[in-house]
Amino acid sequence: MAESSHLDHERAAGGVQALGFAIVTLSDTRDESSDKSGQAIREMIEQQGHQVVQYAVVKDDRELVEAELQRALNNLDVAIIVTNGGTGISLRDSAFEAIAGRLDKTLDGFGELFRMLSYEEIGAAAMLSRAVGGIANGKVVFSLPGSTKAVRLGMEKLILPQAGHLYHELHKHQQ
Repeated sequence: MAESSHLDHERAAGGVQALGFAIVTLSDTRDESSDKSGQAIREMIEQQGHQVVQYAVVKDDRELVEAELQRALNNLDVAIIVTNGGTGISLRDSAFEAIAGRLDKTLDGFGELFRMLSYEEIGAAAMLSRAVGGIANGKVVFSLPGSTKAVRLGMEKLILPQAGHLYHELHKHQQ
């Protein structure tokens, strides 16, 4: 029996219909009306035929981030959670700790690839990003920096091209 390739897995995942996404923007300065990055994520998700079933802007406070993350993890309609903001190294940035602490499995390649692609655009400053991805409570979780350019990069190059495949791989033995 021949070993299947990642292309076979992606073809098998082609049967996945619209996925439910949660978007969580972490910011001390933005609200729903000024959340350009969250709006960009929403537009990109919907352009791919998926749905945004939960959206929130929360202060970059670890307890608030953890509470909103838990709300998304408990939402049965959410398959993929995308956060933006709070991935830097300032004292106030708490996304990495809140999100990484909840992951059952990490997708190390996500952060590595995101920083590699960022390096091509912004140089060595890419190392300051603590973008992270993984699995928590049967859902795929991605944490991106808050800049609109960064969320477009992560969504276009990494998250959306693999969303169906990730969902399929995560749930293939449950079907």
